[in-house]
Amino acid sequence: MKEETMALHPDRLFPVEPEARAITRRLYDGIAELPIVSPHGHTEPAWYATDAAFPDPATLFVKPDHYVTRMLYSQGVKLEALGIQRRDGGAVETDGRKIWRLFAENFFLFAGTPSRLWFEHSMESIFGITERLGPKNADTLYDRISADLATPRLRPRALYKTFNIEVIATTDAALDDLAHHDAIRASGWKGRVVPTYRPDAVIDPQAEKFAENLRRLVEVTGNPLTWDGYLDAHRARRAWFKERGATATDHGHPPRAPKT
Repeated sequence: MKEETMALHPDRLFPVEPEARAITRRLYDGIAELPIVSPHGHTEPAWYATDAAFPDPATLFVKPDHYVTRMLYSQGVKLEALGIQRRDGGAVETDGRKIWRLFAENFFLFAGTPSRLWFEHSMESIFGITERLGPKNADTLYDRISADLATPRLRPRALYKTFNIEVIATTDAALDDLAHHDAIRASGWKGRVVPTYRPDAVIDPQAEKFAENLRRLVEVTGNPLTWDGYLDAHRARRAWFKERGATATDHGHPPRAPKT
């Protein structure tokens, strides 16, 4: 049986009402060709520093996407079966094809979700794939995507140019040495990649190794382990990030307290 096609409509994110959709289309057409300025893009600086080919489809689309893994986990799929590292260091699945097959078997769960929208947009716009992922075509699509990922046109710096990006940000821990950003600048490449200050590991008491992270924060900034020293350490790190082009910070919100 032939796999279902996605048939993505070009106006799929526009209003349904005809007049509003027409206005939206005109506005979109006026800006669609402008360069992308992304002050906080959640991209990895190592992509642009090394310009290495992206890994297998599962490592690219499944394992790092917590929206995908959380949905699957909520429906009974074990995280270790998706290749997610265990805290106790126990064994996890390392075969990308097996992880991809598991994703394909459960892809129906994503109907009506942003995750499916993002994924299918990527499939069609980047890989030219218009078949909806499922168990029957999982291996075929895995092989096709893997082959495309090995080509020069899908290297990070090539995609930066293809997408007409003017500047894009990464997400970097407060204690990150930003070595990849230094490597990007030293390489002579003309793309502009800037860091984003992500301090969760040194502001959330529930973060793993929080106390150790606090000590490192004040040590690297030459401040005492006091409240004022802690605040000054943040100021110093933010200034250091800004020197390397940072224009934003990204803070994870604290968990909501249970109702009593």
